[in-house]
Amino acid sequence: MSKPGSKYYPLFTYLHERDQDEITLTFAQIEKILGKPLPEGARIERGWWSNRRRASPQAKAWLDAGYKVAAVDLQRRQVVFAVPAKLASRYIVERDGDTILWNAGLIKALREHMNMSQAEFARELGVRQQTVSEWETGAYAPTRATSKHLTLVAERAGFRYGADL
Repeated sequence: MSKPGSKYYPLFTYLHERDQDEITLTFAQIEKILGKPLPEGARIERGWWSNRRRASPQAKAWLDAGYKVAAVDLQRRQVVFAVPAKLASRYIVERDGDTILWNAGLIKALREHMNMSQAEFARELGVRQQTVSEWETGAYAPTRATSKHLTLVAERAGFRYGADL
């Protein structure tokens, strides 16, 4: 999760507080949000706007807020941040009392929201990669205890279930 005090935390906060599928910001607007200028690389290198969390603190900010950079226009100096469409419509949230029933689509959406491979997600949860694969294909469903753990991980990651939760 993006940390208060980090250079790009204001951008994380701005995006996280929005309930929009797509947000277009100019470089000037981003600089106003940050309270400081963007580095020169942001103006001339498309790669600066990459969605690879490990490569950059700026990507961590928008990814942690639930967005990906969908488009960058260096000439117009603007960026389109978007909630991955497949995450919004690919799963159904079901409950049994106060327990979320984690299904294949919901698990994959959470993993993708966290921008993790199956292996990374498995390490995060303390299970084997094969287990994550079997959950995502629907071969097996998580136990009730694991479902509660998934719910905690999802809340910590800022994963939005949608209006039906």
